[in-house]
Amino acid sequence: MAVDRGPVLKKCRTLGISPAVLGLDKKIKEDKSGRVRKKLSDYGLQLREKQKAKFIYGILEKPFRNYFTKAEKMKGQTGENLMIMLERRLDNVIFRTGLARTRREARQVVGHKHVLVNGKTVNIPSYLVSAGDKIEIKEKAKETKRYKEIVDVTGGRIAPTWIDADIENYKATIKNLPTREEIDVPVNEMLIVELYSK
Repeated sequence: MAVDRGPVLKKCRTLGISPAVLGLDKKIKEDKSGRVRKKLSDYGLQLREKQKAKFIYGILEKPFRNYFTKAEKMKGQTGENLMIMLERRLDNVIFRTGLARTRREARQVVGHKHVLVNGKTVNIPSYLVSAGDKIEIKEKAKETKRYKEIVDVTGGRIAPTWIDADIENYKATIKNLPTREEIDVPVNEMLIVELYSK
C-alpha cells in the first residue's frame, strides 16, 4: 500500500496548515529567509486546496479522485459530499474519537486489526462508517500500554457532535452522518470542485 512519508511539518508550512489539524502539538517555524512568495494563480489556489485535503486525510491521488467521482454522483453539492465522505473514513473516525493521536496512527491501528465495527473486525482504513455504527478497540488490544498512552494524550480532545465517544472504554457510536458545518477542516472544497470540473 502506497503511503506518503514526506516531512510533515515542511508540508504543513508549504500548504499553510496548522499541525494541530493533523493531531500534532508542534509549531511551525516562521520562514525568515526573506523570500517573497509568488501570488498563486486560480489554478494554483485550486491545486493547493486539493493537496491540503489529500494531505490532511492521508489519501493519494487515485483514491481521492475516486471519492470525487462518487461525490459527483450523489445528491446534493459535490464539494460537501466529498468532505463528508472523507470524514466518514474509519481511520478518520478513530482519530476524531481520540483512539489515535494522528490519522497516520489511526490508519496503523485499523491495519493491525485492533478495531471492531458492529462487533466485526475491520482492517480497511478507507471503510466508510454509517449512522448507528458502533466502533471499539478489541479487548486484547485495550490492555496494552499503547492505548493507555494514547488516551493520556488525547483525553482532552473533544469528539465532534456526530460521534458519541466513550474514550475511557475505547468505544464510540456514530450518532449521525456529519454535516459540512461539523467538519472543522480548513479546506475550501469549492476550489477542488472547480479544479476537477475543468
